[in-house]
Amino acid sequence: MELVDSRRLTGPNRLLPGPGAVIEVALANDVAERAIDAWRAHATRLLAAVGWEDAGLAERRFDGGASLAFDAPIDALYAATEVNEAAWAAAGRELSGEPARDADEELAELRAHIDTERNPALVALLEAADLHGVACLCDDDHVSIGLGEGSQTFAVDALPAPDTVDWSKVHDVPTAMITGTNGKSTTARMLLAIATAAGKVPGISSTDWIRVGDEVLDDGDWSGPGGARIVLRDPRTQLGILETARGGMLRRGLALERTNVSAVLNVAEDHLGEWGIGTIDGLADGKFVLTRVAHEVVLNADDPPVASRADQVEVPLVWFSMDPSNPIIQDHLEAGGRAFLLNGESLIRCEGETLLELTTVRNIPSTFDGAAKHNVANALAAAAMADVLGLGARAIAEGLASFASRPEDNPGRLNRFRFGDLNVLVDFAHNPHGQASMVDMAKSMGAKRWLVVLGQAGDREDEAIRNLVRVTWTARPDHIVLKEMKAHLRGRSEGAVAALMEDELQNLEVPADRWSRQPSELAAVRSALEWAEPGDLLLLMVHESRGQTLTELGRLSDAGWLPGTPIPSDVLA
Repeated sequence: MELVDSRRLTGPNRLLPGPGAVIEVALANDVAERAIDAWRAHATRLLAAVGWEDAGLAERRFDGGASLAFDAPIDALYAATEVNEAAWAAAGRELSGEPARDADEELAELRAHIDTERNPALVALLEAADLHGVACLCDDDHVSIGLGEGSQTFAVDALPAPDTVDWSKVHDVPTAMITGTNGKSTTARMLLAIATAAGKVPGISSTDWIRVGDEVLDDGDWSGPGGARIVLRDPRTQLGILETARGGMLRRGLALERTNVSAVLNVAEDHLGEWGIGTIDGLADGKFVLTRVAHEVVLNADDPPVASRADQVEVPLVWFSMDPSNPIIQDHLEAGGRAFLLNGESLIRCEGETLLELTTVRNIPSTFDGAAKHNVANALAAAAMADVLGLGARAIAEGLASFASRPEDNPGRLNRFRFGDLNVLVDFAHNPHGQASMVDMAKSMGAKRWLVVLGQAGDREDEAIRNLVRVTWTARPDHIVLKEMKAHLRGRSEGAVAALMEDELQNLEVPADRWSRQPSELAAVRSALEWAEPGDLLLLMVHESRGQTLTELGRLSDAGWLPGTPIPSDVLA
């Protein structure tokens, strides 16, 4: 028995409908049942003793451990973690035969933590916001009521009395939340382009930045609740677009208790083994937390882990699909439902028997005339969400047409550079599902030859790394450049991941002249450029040196470089 992690859950999450406390514990299988039963008994005892007897308990077991959680007041979440840790410690003493702590001393400590943290003004403001039907966002420093242009924000230690607030000036703005293993960032940015075309000032939180209108507020991974709060407190935001990644949901929960629309794009192998999630089903269950807080839900009918969970959705459902003959779509339309489909080269909105053509793949630059099928699917998802948000068919067509997936719009996601007859694509694909989409696209683009730069972070399981190689070789690229990712070793020794990939290439009997190895990501990119000839395609999977790669490619383009000629030394950073 070992306590691995203890943390607050500040919003709706996989285990609880709202705020609470959770511990992650490591457990041998032979003691798991007794340990969890003991934790439950001691948690129930302590919760009753501190006056939280109505708190609901939740658990999630996994191989080698468990997550143990309970509901707690929003103004006592740090104290709640102390209560949870105390319950676990008491369970450990019980199972090991150690004497119990003095009950009065233990309770006095826990009550002191609660009293120190308690904030009646926060609770009163939360209750008033709920009464007025507006969101209330809390963190350690600030509390806000309303969203975006209808929001007001206060220091957590200087909150107004509810009856002093002019509630007529407080309101929410529409919001959309997007999750999935792949495509989240691109879909969110397509929706941003649509919202802009509709005349809105959108705010977006994502894995690359937080941005309101044309202003980037900060760079970095802001796909958790912290990024969402920043965007939704900005008084310029008229529509919130929240890329919602797995990590933030598991660590803290969601920023919002309700949203206009949530979308689940796909669920595939990635990050297995982290936070006790070891299966695709486990990943899907985590991502479907978004559907619990939405007024309407957008789902991918072509993705089995997503489609199979449709019966969990209790609100109106909108499907998207690349296949109009998909039985799920047919049944949904026959029942009068809505769906967004690829019909030939057209993206269409269907509601029952009513069809409306929105645009064609040739009018969406990021689809590369339909070769980038994954971006066609992303466009359908963005169109479906835009429809739920009431942005209109004209804005959908104009927004998708304006979204070219340039580095400044969508950094590292299918950014295209042309050097004469050489095409260079830079992408962030980092798991087998995303890689399959990319290599399928590369095959369909009709290049004379094509090359892929391939690598992986060290925190993936061996089999996942080998699978990435297998997926890549299935498409038979003319050359594979294996790269070392020194900033992403994550517990492995330098060279271990590349060696594992080499071993898999040898298992697949890939000829030795069809692959090479470079000591860094930048070295791999530069070797790919040196390999290139007119008419080729380079597929550069770039992760740790994305900014530098995009900068160098931009400089090469400005310098008029062409394949087969030396790379000018002055473009190298």
